[in-house]
Amino acid sequence: MPDTPSSERASAWEWMRTALLAANIAWTTSCLGGYLPGSRVVMSVLTAALVAVHFADPFRGRSAHPAGWLFLPFLIYGAANAAWVTPLHWLGWIDWLNWAQAIAIFWVALNGIEARACWRALLIVIVALGVVSALLAGYQHFVRPEWLMLGRKQVEQYAGRASGIFGYPNCEGIFMALLIPPVGALALGRERPAALRWASGLVLVALAAGFVLAISRGAWLALAAAFALRALLAPGRSLGRRISGAAVVTAAAMAAAAAVYGAYPQMRVRVVQMARDAGEHSRPIVWRAAWNIFREHPVFGSGAGSYDTFFEPYRPEGFLNRVIYAHCDYLNTLSDYGAVGFVLFFGAAAAVLWRGAGSRGLAGAAYTGLLAVAVHILVDWDLKMPALAMIIAVVAAFVTSEAWPAARPAPSGATGGLARAAGLGLAAAALGFTLLRVVPLYRAEETRRAARERIDKMSAAGVDDSKEHDAVASFRESFERATSLDPTNAQAWADRAYADSLWSLVNPGQTVALGADVEREAQRALDLCPVVAEFWIRRGTGCDMQYHWIEGGSCYARALQLAPMRPDVWYYQAYHLSLKETEAGPALAAADLCLRLDPSFLLAQSLRQRLGSRLQKQP
Repeated sequence: MPDTPSSERASAWEWMRTALLAANIAWTTSCLGGYLPGSRVVMSVLTAALVAVHFADPFRGRSAHPAGWLFLPFLIYGAANAAWVTPLHWLGWIDWLNWAQAIAIFWVALNGIEARACWRALLIVIVALGVVSALLAGYQHFVRPEWLMLGRKQVEQYAGRASGIFGYPNCEGIFMALLIPPVGALALGRERPAALRWASGLVLVALAAGFVLAISRGAWLALAAAFALRALLAPGRSLGRRISGAAVVTAAAMAAAAAVYGAYPQMRVRVVQMARDAGEHSRPIVWRAAWNIFREHPVFGSGAGSYDTFFEPYRPEGFLNRVIYAHCDYLNTLSDYGAVGFVLFFGAAAAVLWRGAGSRGLAGAAYTGLLAVAVHILVDWDLKMPALAMIIAVVAAFVTSEAWPAARPAPSGATGGLARAAGLGLAAAALGFTLLRVVPLYRAEETRRAARERIDKMSAAGVDDSKEHDAVASFRESFERATSLDPTNAQAWADRAYADSLWSLVNPGQTVALGADVEREAQRALDLCPVVAEFWIRRGTGCDMQYHWIEGGSCYARALQLAPMRPDVWYYQAYHLSLKETEAGPALAAADLCLRLDPSFLLAQSLRQRLGSRLQKQP
């Protein structure tokens, strides 16, 4: 086996790893942080290529760093959870893949990037993305507030807040917070060359601007807390000096906040909102739900990727937000993966952070950025954003490589031959699994998501579906393609049933025949996942289309059990009851409840008017 290259001289394989990792981070970050499943197709291929190159590298002569092994138990447990615990397997695997990718990148960066030139190139790419994101934040704030990457438009919820390259202001804020400490260390370090200090100073100004324009209260507090914690954890200092250092940092943060508060009107709006809501309004709701889910499933959790579904029984009256994550990565992991998953992942992460506490210089400044992330995930879902998770993994690997030197002897003889064969096997497995399973999974979900987004936009606009022949036909084709790509995607089967029910409005003469298709497709979704209220609604619709009213009623009743405070579920119950002349009274009561939960529900308003007229005509 050739000699392992030194940390000062990189082989072509190491540069290949660096290029693949840099390209992956740049691509994923530029695609709204990889939030949409369509962008994850390229991301997953680049990750598989990175892993394959790493394990196929003939220069990979040393044993793995012990920090990488810490996350392997969670990786195995998470896969088992996605396979056997979660009732939403397609979402469980998507969630697990995000964890697996971050862990794989941490492993490769820690074990496969050693040369200073490679680290320098990789970190420059990350910082450059930070500058681009900050510049885009300025463009959004001063020129086009609605602009987002990929031709999308910002939602009204984030009006006045810049989101940069991500599309989500809080991710922009914590990305800036992660980069500000190390860039600040370069700008303020007296031992650095003058040119580097000046360039770093300009970059620091850009990052600070993006940090402020994101108007992320959580990111602001997280960075301030990180600097205070870093002062408390500073090595080689007495306890008194640590406490006084933390006090100075806290005072400086408060002074900076006061200055920005006085100069920046939008910050005053956010502070007033925080005071009015006594800190937060929606987050405590989703936090309590996550804790209650954990209490019901304390050991293994409700299952990977299942928080959104298991939140529904805890949805309070009038809370209309679509909840995907728990806005706290700690609680989200606890509810999804239970105490076992929480301890396996965050125990490993805590060990890495603990060993990195003694880091100095640039690594020590980067460690401060990691502390900001550790604080921020108390109030947000940074680890669910693929690009952020990848960048955090790279920064963690950089800090670990500097702060945790470990003896890693090179295998020799027969052991070396076995390691080489195992590496080639892992490289082939990574490529095969990605191409045969991961890519179809992401393609199916993106095909489904894009079509469902168009349907929802038509519904919100009040479009008459019966006159949308071409649009509904394209929806049916998209959902059929999605179920072909991934037959385990229960949501795709339910959406296919939805499209077929809309097709009956275009072709009313086929209603009964289409109803059988709708019921069959919805039943396929329920066979895969029986805990989603929408799937029962789709089956109930299929039954109603075939005039199986009683059977349909049981489906709507089950949907109400699963999501008792969802206005749309009560609307479908009201519509189902309205199909029977004798049930106009109960139908009107269901419509009234729907409107109590959401007074702006247009379809329920229209249905209520019709039911009121019908009751007035009855003797």
